[in-house]
Amino acid sequence: MKVTIIGSGIVGSCWAVVFGRAGWSVTLYDTDSNRLTMALEATRTKLEQLSQYALLNLTVAQIMQNISVQTDLATALEDSVYVQECVPEVLEIKLSVFAQLDALAPSTAILASSTSNIPASKFTENLPTRQRCLVAHPINPPHVIPLVEVVPTEWTDSSVVNQALEILSGVGQKPVLLKKEVPGFVINRMQYAILAECFRLIEDDVLSVQDVDTSLRYGLAPRWSFMGPIQTIDLNAPEGVKDYCDRYLGGISGLIKQQDNNREFTPEMVEKLAAHQRSLYATDRIPDAIQWRDARLMAQLKHDRECKEIDEKYFPGNTSK
Repeated sequence: MKVTIIGSGIVGSCWAVVFGRAGWSVTLYDTDSNRLTMALEATRTKLEQLSQYALLNLTVAQIMQNISVQTDLATALEDSVYVQECVPEVLEIKLSVFAQLDALAPSTAILASSTSNIPASKFTENLPTRQRCLVAHPINPPHVIPLVEVVPTEWTDSSVVNQALEILSGVGQKPVLLKKEVPGFVINRMQYAILAECFRLIEDDVLSVQDVDTSLRYGLAPRWSFMGPIQTIDLNAPEGVKDYCDRYLGGISGLIKQQDNNREFTPEMVEKLAAHQRSLYATDRIPDAIQWRDARLMAQLKHDRECKEIDEKYFPGNTSK
């Protein structure tokens, strides 16, 4: 099967890795041939890194043979069954790109956007084949973080949604289906809620910036990384989640009411964040820090796969683990 990826930036090259390692034929499209050359190099580098952690079922050479580049959009879209748009987060650009995709892509191809915050209804409403359009928002970097937010519009055909979920699952991702469009989708809503409380704790001088990161990293993240917050509370009361809520929901509600969600965070707080981070590494070392992050994520992904035997021992046949 063939996928066409529209845009060859960071997200585009990551999607090329995702589909390429799953054995798909991949065409990367961009108007700039130099960007395409850099995207191919970036894709190869990511694949080589994955290979070092034994996270590929094919060789790097085999995968790269199935990845091509194209500067002509009509040619790039030929025979595609799935199209993943990765252009900048500008509504006008997405309106233009999706109008072209609607006109040129095979009539049965799914048209998916990587947008992180623009609902597909904003740029597909007037398209003749709008029923095949949806959002498939990845989490950065998509080749090592498998979650994808699938967000249909009210006019997206249910068969298109089901096929998109099947395709994304088939290439090794973990799609979650949003039943309706909501601002920020899901991951950003969760992330912003946590960030808002972290910012309050820093601004109110309750915790240092370092201790905020330490609290999340060594407190909440270890459990959340493999079972999520709802299962966490299910295991934190003798009789499960209902027991937990019976015991603690009153306190939770009371604390939430005290939190100031209307606060505008100050430039001084932002400067405090920046000063701390720059004390850890200079701005020109951020690319090195990104490499460190990705290496840790790959090691974590490898560990997660190795833990499947543990999951099967305690929950046989439960594929949600």
